[in-house]
Amino acid sequence: MADLFEEYRLGPGWDEMFGELGMPRETYEALHATLQPLSSAELGVRAEVLARAFLDQGITFALKGVERPFPLDIVPRIIAAAEWRTVELGVAQRIRALEAFLADVYGAGQVLADGVVPRRIIATSAHFLRAAAGINPPNGVRIHVAGVDLIRDEQGAFRVLEDNVRIPSGVSYVMENRRAMAQVLPEVFAATRILPVESYPSMLLRALRAAAPVGVTEPTVVVLSPGVYNSAYFEHALIAREMGVELVEGRDLVCVGNDVAMRTTAGEQRVDVIYRRIDDDFLDPVHFRADSVIGVAGLLNAARAGRVTIANAVGNGVADDKLLYTYVPDLIRYYLDEEPLLPNVDTYRLDEPGVLQEVLPRVGELVLKPVDGAGGAGIVIGSQASAAELAEVTAKIVADPRGWIAQREVKLSMVPTLIGNRLRGRHVDLRPFAVNDGDKIWVLPGGLTRVALPEGALVVNSSQGGGSKDTWVLADADDTSPFEVPHLAADPAPLPSASSPEPGPGAGAADSQQQQQQQQQQGRPRC
Repeated sequence: MADLFEEYRLGPGWDEMFGELGMPRETYEALHATLQPLSSAELGVRAEVLARAFLDQGITFALKGVERPFPLDIVPRIIAAAEWRTVELGVAQRIRALEAFLADVYGAGQVLADGVVPRRIIATSAHFLRAAAGINPPNGVRIHVAGVDLIRDEQGAFRVLEDNVRIPSGVSYVMENRRAMAQVLPEVFAATRILPVESYPSMLLRALRAAAPVGVTEPTVVVLSPGVYNSAYFEHALIAREMGVELVEGRDLVCVGNDVAMRTTAGEQRVDVIYRRIDDDFLDPVHFRADSVIGVAGLLNAARAGRVTIANAVGNGVADDKLLYTYVPDLIRYYLDEEPLLPNVDTYRLDEPGVLQEVLPRVGELVLKPVDGAGGAGIVIGSQASAAELAEVTAKIVADPRGWIAQREVKLSMVPTLIGNRLRGRHVDLRPFAVNDGDKIWVLPGGLTRVALPEGALVVNSSQGGGSKDTWVLADADDTSPFEVPHLAADPAPLPSASSPEPGPGAGAADSQQQQQQQQQQGRPRC
């Protein structure tokens, strides 16, 4: 232990492994006992095996247009069963409230009439799409998949950082992280009851099938991808393969008379449910960007006619607006008559009278975020910004207060992370994934833990150079459900990455399609 931890220091926030230096918390005792006898060289060898496994299987993420193996740290993050129960219930509660809000805001608008959310918030949101008004999903579900980003504050309590109910990505890495970690730390798996994650594809497929148009008993489900130039293409391919459905691109689908069909070698086949991984702007050139060649013309009309289900629903982005995020606790009270189980991070609404004047002198101690940003883009952490950066973001905020929020700088919790040949504390967040089938909201045990690799960095997004950790949720002592066990199965067949394209059922893409796929990749990283 002295070798690996001899330079380890507790940070200013919550350390998830240690209550006191050298004294592991109960949830980490088995892992600590495994790491203690290992030398840095032995742990380094295992880390090399882990990295090589990801590279060999093409598990990649595109960072600034360059494909690289997705960084997975060898030290997992562990969450106790009781803590996870709070997360599970809190995430499900939040999704129920956002479902009710989306149905309301694209329908009767009672939440606006009652003044719970000001009309100006919706009217000025870039992601409120009038074209989606009046579209009623067959089973009432608009958020089939959600990723709710959480952090632990200085006292170790989970708080919500933001909601992702458009096309959240990252779940493929949750599954692949687990498969890889079972190979390199089998002794810890043998000593620990860890809830499994491999059921996610079947749960997602069940939710998608449940969302089929009325009268369809055996729905055809497809995954719609922008193509190989998208940063999350690996995930699109994996999810389609694991669910046993076709991976298609816009050129593979045709919409005629409000029916959507997939072109195949045996002719056209009707499509009932589309799990789309394309932004709203590119999805249907009839209603949105007319120059899009990666969407499907007429798709929104087909959804309005009830002939096809789009998952997640078009227009969900209004619930991702970071200014709307500040109203979610009120939405929980309004729609559910419950108190929020997971609190928000303390946030300032800069467009409210007097708030901007209060915040401007304090920009150097706050976190400043554009309300429509994704993937960590545009975030300014005041304490780490230069005078020039603060001046620039201040000017942007003054020019457009509605376009920004300010949050208290939370000292994110830390987990030991292998840096070089030593373990160092690095900041982490957590993205649990929830699947809604209309009857129940199921939360995948664990989710994606993202880690900021540079010392002191607080932006953990993979699109900003962060890495990930496998997230272990411990089973209750009396839990009789299946739990994770190590297995040494043969390596699965390599999946396509953006550096080794696999064509869909359609023909070759045009240059304009490649450019739009690249724009999707570079403009809106989701992880």
